[in-house]
Amino acid sequence: MSIRRLPEHLVNRIAAGEVVERPASALKELVENAIDAGAGRIAILLVEGGTSRIEVADDGCGMTPADMALALERHATSKLPDEFIESVVTLGFRGEALPSIASVARLTIESRIRGAEGWARTVDNGRVEREGPAALPPGTRVVVEDLFARVPARRKFLRSPRAEYAACLDVVRRLAMARPDIGFTLEHDGRRALSAMQVEDRPGRVATLTDRALADNSVAIDLEREGLVLGGVASLPTYNRGIADHQYLFVNGRPVKDRLLMGAIRGAYAEMLPRDRHAVVALFLDIPTDQVDVNVHPAKTEVRFRDPAMVRGLIVSGLRRALDAAGHRSQRASDSALAMWQPENISSPPGGEEGARPQSGWEGEGTPQRLPLENRSYSTVNEARPTFFAAPPQARAEPAWTPPPQTAAFPMGVARGQVAKTYIVAEAEDGLVLVDQHAAHERLVLERMRAALIGGTIASQALLIPEVVELDESACDRLESRAEELSEFGLDLERFGPHAMLVRATPALLGQSDPKGLVTDLADELAAFDEALSLKERLDAVAGTMACHGSVRAGRILSVPEMNALLREMEVTPHSGQCNHGRPTWVKLAHGDIEKLFGRK
Repeated sequence: MSIRRLPEHLVNRIAAGEVVERPASALKELVENAIDAGAGRIAILLVEGGTSRIEVADDGCGMTPADMALALERHATSKLPDEFIESVVTLGFRGEALPSIASVARLTIESRIRGAEGWARTVDNGRVEREGPAALPPGTRVVVEDLFARVPARRKFLRSPRAEYAACLDVVRRLAMARPDIGFTLEHDGRRALSAMQVEDRPGRVATLTDRALADNSVAIDLEREGLVLGGVASLPTYNRGIADHQYLFVNGRPVKDRLLMGAIRGAYAEMLPRDRHAVVALFLDIPTDQVDVNVHPAKTEVRFRDPAMVRGLIVSGLRRALDAAGHRSQRASDSALAMWQPENISSPPGGEEGARPQSGWEGEGTPQRLPLENRSYSTVNEARPTFFAAPPQARAEPAWTPPPQTAAFPMGVARGQVAKTYIVAEAEDGLVLVDQHAAHERLVLERMRAALIGGTIASQALLIPEVVELDESACDRLESRAEELSEFGLDLERFGPHAMLVRATPALLGQSDPKGLVTDLADELAAFDEALSLKERLDAVAGTMACHGSVRAGRILSVPEMNALLREMEVTPHSGQCNHGRPTWVKLAHGDIEKLFGRK
């Protein structure tokens, strides 16, 4: 078969396959055109997820009839005044979007520049259907109808209207986040789905388009290095999501989905989040145009950096500095968590007169035997009410030889008690603080180990009697090969036959730890490591495993001085708001939240 030139309509349909994959792709191109036109307000209307109708109206500069006709030709654009494509600062520049959309749908453009009459032009699947005067305010309105209606091979690959709408909403949300100086509205099937006011600042716009709670559970990012500027907001590690769809990345105001940037975010949160959880971030990177190539993807969703290592380092450093500055901050108690507190009416016990003998923990006619508290179960408060025959409630109390410290002096408050031998109850100036003692101490031990490693080698504590830990031969081989590196962590191991290791010393920071459990867990951890990596390169995993064994366990009774010492150390330790697995170490019930629970507010 000889080579031939393809007809224009077929060229446009091929180009549409690259640019217009689904309604969200077409919507992205139209909204980007509106932004490049200098719009201050953009109104979007969708019908059936954009498969039936997409309408984008703006108050930008508008087009003359001649410019409108030229805009519907391929590779015609007003965004490249010269041939230096590497200097492009607009979102669009290829000149392919409008003719590509017009080749697979019915496209109507109405536009008017200030001080002139409006004009309209309709193209139905590549054929000009009509054009003439139009009445509209200054700006442009573009309507796309019946996308892929005459291309059944493409139409059948579209997803349900609900799924297509979700993709369109995500596109608008990202573009609106990049430009807080522009007002956005989105209606779907007659219902207002998104509204972003024009006057909002960047953090406010991000909170509006994601979750209002993000404002109280995030840190601000602001870092500049060698001409690169990084800004935005990032969630605390305790405020996370199960998918990475809530990570919004922008390069010079352009929304992108770049693997390098997403990898940098994972690296910054590496030791603070579980592997199946993801931070909520909105990062804005401003970089000189000669250091980034935006012309590497037809839809312009990917970019290529001249110095990827510097960009990655900037993002990791910016996030780490902001999270370090957050100190002991943790996620605030959410409304859903507060809703779990339900009031219960306490009334007279049912079924019996006032003087009737109720059931209690006493049995038999002889010497009464009281049931242990842990063996009793109550479904309501009434069942747990004290009676004449029941022993009074008991609690641990300590004499206060010195006046209690003032709560105003300590952000984490002053210890008032312990619940379930696991949670510390503290009173702060602005509310009630609940601390998970195991999770909190686990983070403190990890940070101590990291600081000690930075200063050299972790001190070890020799065991009076070395302990023998039996393992399978392959696990012993892994530990033996890493014995010298483990000694830097304060763990002294020797091979003791084919199926055992001898533990002579453990890290002093761990106190009275369980050597057998520690060595067993480390052997499992080493099995997942790349042999080429040193343990210092996997510091967080190794130190995290050791810290878990050296922390205060749930179920241990703490004295008031011990609880206060834990709170004071949390206040000065970075990342103490979350444990090594990303879970919160403490939560606070503000005075306002407590008043809501009791109906006072």
